Amino acid sequence: MAVRIMGHYENAWQAVLRRVAAAAQASGRTPESVQLLAVSKTFPADAIRAVYAAGQRAFGENYVQEAAAKRAALADLTDVSWHLIGPLQSNKTAQASAFDWVESVDRLKIAQRLSAQRATGLPPLSICIEVNVSGEASKSGIPPGEVAALARAVGALPNLRVRGIMGIPAPTLAGEAARAQFRMLARCFDACRDAGLAVDTLSMGMSADLELAIAEGATQVRVGTAIFGARK
Repeated sequence: MAVRIMGHYENAWQAVLRRVAAAAQASGRTPESVQLLAVSKTFPADAIRAVYAAGQRAFGENYVQEAAAKRAALADLTDVSWHLIGPLQSNKTAQASAFDWVESVDRLKIAQRLSAQRATGLPPLSICIEVNVSGEASKSGIPPGEVAALARAVGALPNLRVRGIMGIPAPTLAGEAARAQFRMLARCFDACRDAGLAVDTLSMGMSADLELAIAEGATQVRVGTAIFGARK
C-alpha cells in the first residue's frame, strides 16, 4: 500500500513538472526559471514525505498551527523550504516567523511583527507582498496601486527580505480575463523592481491555470490539487 501511495504522488508530481516545463518553454524560458511550490494544506505529513521522496523540496501551507504539527513530524527533512501562503493574523506572527517564506504579507504591522519575532541566527525571512488583484472584498491582499510603497517599507525592516509578489485572480475567470489579472500582478512585480527592490519571485498560478500564469511571467506556481488530489 505504501509503495502504491508513493507511486501515485510521484506520478502526479512528475506530471505537474512536465506541465511547468512545457509552459515555460512555450514562453521562451527554461523550466528551471519556474519553481514549483507543492501546496500541502489539509494533507498529512506522510503525503508530504512521499512527495519529498519524489524530489520536491518547497511546500506551502495555509495555516500556521497545522503547519507546525507537520514540521515537527518531518523534522528529519532538513532541506525543506516551508512557505506560509494563507492569511496571517497578528496573533500568529510569532509562529509564522519560523517559516522560510511568508507569501501573504499585506500590512506593515504584520511585517513589523515578523521582523521583531524572527529568531536570532536564522537568515532573513523571505517575504512576498500579497496583492488583491481581483478586488474581491473577501480576499486578502492590498490594492495594486499600494504595492510599491508597502514593499519599500517592508524592505527597510531588519530580518526580512522582500522577494516579490503573490496573488490569485478571481476564481470565476478563465482565458484572457484571467491573463489580464496575471498581467496586473506582473506589473506590480515590475513596480517593485522600479522602486529599487531586488525582487525575484512572482508567485501566481495554481493547478487549473499555471500555464496562463507562466505565460505572463510567473516564477513560482502554487500547486496542490494536481499533486495531492482533492482537498480533504
